[in-house]
Amino acid sequence: MKVTDSNVIRFHLQVLHGITVRSFEKKKERLFIGGAKIFGVPLENLPRRYIPEFGLVPCFLVDACSLLLERVATVGLFRKPGSLPRIKNLRAKLNRGEGCLSTALPYDVATLIKQFCRELPESLFPSELHAALLKAQALPIPEDRTSALQLLSCLLPARNSSSLHYLFNFLSKVSHRCTENLMTSMNLATVFAPCLLPPPNKAEMSEGRLELRVMVLHTFIENPHLFGVIPKAVMDSMEFLTNFHLLKDAKRGHKKRHSFKVMHSVKTVPLNQGRSKVKPAVSEVEKGSTSGGRKPLRRSLGLESFPSVLLFRTCFAEQGDKPAEALLDSPRPTRKDVCKTPQEKLKRDLHLAHFPRFTRSLDAGSSPVLTGVGKLKLTPWKRRTSL
Repeated sequence: MKVTDSNVIRFHLQVLHGITVRSFEKKKERLFIGGAKIFGVPLENLPRRYIPEFGLVPCFLVDACSLLLERVATVGLFRKPGSLPRIKNLRAKLNRGEGCLSTALPYDVATLIKQFCRELPESLFPSELHAALLKAQALPIPEDRTSALQLLSCLLPARNSSSLHYLFNFLSKVSHRCTENLMTSMNLATVFAPCLLPPPNKAEMSEGRLELRVMVLHTFIENPHLFGVIPKAVMDSMEFLTNFHLLKDAKRGHKKRHSFKVMHSVKTVPLNQGRSKVKPAVSEVEKGSTSGGRKPLRRSLGLESFPSVLLFRTCFAEQGDKPAEALLDSPRPTRKDVCKTPQEKLKRDLHLAHFPRFTRSLDAGSSPVLTGVGKLKLTPWKRRTSL
């Protein structure tokens, strides 16, 4: 699961309140069609105005609500209908782009606001959210109801959330003057329920279901400051999950790089093993300085009884093409004949004509390593029990 705001909110709804919300299907954005038409036009095609506290709100909604706030004491506002001929004339002028709300009567403007919300091609509350809203309102504890509805309001698309937030804030101000206009928050919720939460079928038109829809709007009108606001606990969990996933991805990337290095070294091992390597001969002085647990070269190759390489080199260089038996019977060289420094060993080995190829080990100061020898015609020799 990706760590996004909507996913974390859905997780909290599921765990805390047992409400499952499906993700909204991503619908193709409609191409913007220029024109002044207002009614029956999608939100994204309407001219909108930026309001600092709310975001982008349709210009018609801002102008109409601002006009009604000046006449908020009108009795029965939104409950009493306006004049149908005047409303029809106002709609035609507004769709032509003629701003004429300043001279309109409050009842006519209030009716136009309800028609605007009802005639939107897509409801301000998406249909995928209706069942979750009703389930949240049916929770037994009032605090849980408010918390669940607040989380659900955070799942709305940005343009829907901005318009609804602005409208509920306006209706809240109207309800605060209920002593004058006689329009309480419950009355306003009852009036706007068919416009904002229309029942999709006859089964949803039962008295109990309609009452739940009214109560949902009543909660939002009473608490407009909570609409679309992500609770602090959810924000903290988002930050924690984001940091956790970043740390997890970093560790995963480190493991991948480490495993790549290991695989790279594993691939090179067979190539190194396939080559026949012979370590340089170690003199008696050097043997004494090595660790006692390390096996000498001949023993590690299973050649415990093989003649000394140093003896073989020295005798062969001095006696030329003598048979192998004569070489083996030759006396062991003295300390004076043994080369003590790598430079002396190199000079000595370069004089051996029967050893045509030498290579150096990784250590530049070490003696040359014998990697190949010329074909030697050696007569059979008997295995010696001791050198």
